Amino acid sequence: MSRENERVGDQVDVQVVGSSLPASEDILTADALAFVAELHRKFDSRRKELLAARAVRQARIDAGETPGFLAETEGVRSGDWQVAATPDDLQRRWAEITGPVDRKMVINALNSGADVFMADFEDANSPTWENCVDGQLNLYDAVRRTIRLEDEARGRVYELNEEIATLLVRPRGWHLVEKNVLVDGEPVSASLFDVGLYVFHNAAERQRRGSSCYFYLPKLESHLEARLWAEVFAHAEEVLGIPHGSFRATVLIETILAALEMEEILYELRDYSAGLNAGRWDYIFSAIKKFRDSPDTVLPDRAQVTMTTPFMRAYTELLVRTCHKRGAHAIGGMAAFIPSRRDPEVNEEALAKVRADKERESGDGCDGTWVAHPDLVPLARGIFEEATGGAPHQKHKMREDVAVTAEQIVDVGVPGGTITESGLRTNVDVGLQYLNAWLLGVGAAAIYNLMEDAATAEISRSQIWQWIRHGAKLDDGRPVTRELYSQIRDEELKRLGEQGPGRLEEAGEILDSLILTDDFVEFLTLIAYDHLT
Repeated sequence: MSRENERVGDQVDVQVVGSSLPASEDILTADALAFVAELHRKFDSRRKELLAARAVRQARIDAGETPGFLAETEGVRSGDWQVAATPDDLQRRWAEITGPVDRKMVINALNSGADVFMADFEDANSPTWENCVDGQLNLYDAVRRTIRLEDEARGRVYELNEEIATLLVRPRGWHLVEKNVLVDGEPVSASLFDVGLYVFHNAAERQRRGSSCYFYLPKLESHLEARLWAEVFAHAEEVLGIPHGSFRATVLIETILAALEMEEILYELRDYSAGLNAGRWDYIFSAIKKFRDSPDTVLPDRAQVTMTTPFMRAYTELLVRTCHKRGAHAIGGMAAFIPSRRDPEVNEEALAKVRADKERESGDGCDGTWVAHPDLVPLARGIFEEATGGAPHQKHKMREDVAVTAEQIVDVGVPGGTITESGLRTNVDVGLQYLNAWLLGVGAAAIYNLMEDAATAEISRSQIWQWIRHGAKLDDGRPVTRELYSQIRDEELKRLGEQGPGRLEEAGEILDSLILTDDFVEFLTLIAYDHLT
C-alpha cells in the first residue's frame, strides 16, 4: 500500500511507499514528513559528496597511501578551545546500556539502573519499515513517560519507573537510505529520516522537561562528516525554535580514519559535543576494511583481537587524552556478554573478563562504559563509581602521559596471533545466524552468550574475505580458500537448519555475496537491506 503527499507542480513532494502501520498516523504526519523532506533537500547532496570522498580516500589507501594526522588541521589540534558545557543529565555516564527500539527493550533499558540508554536505529536494529516507524512511536511515548506494554501471555505490565536512564538516540549512518520514503523521487537519507522524525516530535517536549535531544553518531570517517551533522543540528534547532546548541552528540570512534581526526571531530561539533566513544567492534571491522589490500594487516581469529592489542590500546588511550583535553566525556567500549542462568562456570569466566575490561577502562580515565545486558549494569556502575570516587566523571585525568603517534594507530596487527579452523567456523556460524536473525527483523541477536549486532557480523564476514584474499593459512597449515569456506558454510547451514525454520538459505546467499567476491562490499547492510520486505 502506498500513499502520497501533495504534488508541487510536476514534482512529487514526499511519497511514502512503505505500508501503512498503526504508528503511521501519529509519526508520519504531513508536517513531520515535510520537515524530513526539507532536511533531505538541504543536506543530501553534501552527504553524497562526503560518501564519494570516502571512496576516493579508500582508493588512495588501496594504492599504498598510509593515512595519518591531517596537516591542514594542525591549527585545530594545537588551538586553545573547549567543547560546550555538558548538560546536567549527561554529567554521569558510568554505565550506558544499548539496544534496539522495540517497545519492551525501551522500557526495560530505561528502567535498568543504567545512567544512559542508547536507543539504536543502527547496528542493533534490523531496519524493517515496521521497526523504524514503531521505534519512533516508542521513543515518542518514552519521552512523555506514557510508554506501556501489556504482556498477556506472561501476565505482566511494563511501565517506566520513577527513576530512568537518560535517553540518547543513534540514527543510521550517512551511508544508508530509507527506501520506504521518497523525496522528489529518491530514497531519503536514513540518517535524516531518523533524526528528523525524532527531533520534530520530541525536541520541544524534551526542552519542557529540562532536557534536550541527545544522540550517538555512528560510522563517521572524517571531521567533514561531523561538520555536516553540526549543520543539520543547527538548522533543525532554528526551524523548530529550539535554542542553538541545545542538542548534544557523542561520536562513536569506530573507524580507523576517525581515530586520526578525533580532535577535529570534537571541534566541528563543539557547540553540540558530549564526547567520544570507543566503538570497538566496528573499529576492528574498519581496520580490516581500510587496509584490505595489505597482506601485512591480516588479523587472526576475532577473539584474539582484544582491547590490549597494541593498535587497539593506542586509539583508546588517545581517545581519553583527546576528550579530557577538550572538556568532553570519554566513554569506553561494549561488554557484549549475556549472563546465563544455566551455566555458572561460563558466567564466572565471562564476568571476570568484563570486570578486567571495565577496570582497565576506568583506570585509563574513561568516564563510563557500555554494556549489552541489564545484569551487567551494577558491575559496570560499581567499578566506575569506585574509580571516580563518586564524582560524575573523571575529566580531571588529563592523561598527559599519553603520546600516541599516527603510526601506532595504523599499525594494525596482533603479535603472535593465529587463524584457526575454529575461528573460521565461528565466523561462518555467527555470520549465518546473525543474517538470519536480521532478515527476520531482529538486529541484536544473542548467540553463544554474546550480543551480536551488525558490527560483529561485519568482523566475521570481512575476516573471511581478507583471509581468502591473501591466502592466509590456518595454524595447521591449510590455506583459507573459497572451497574451504564453502565446505564449512554447507556444514554450518545443515547444522543450523536442523534447529528450526528461518531464512538461513537466504542468509547463506547474502554471506556468499559478501565473501565470494573480488570487490570488498563496504557494508553488509547495503546488500542485506534489499532483502527486507
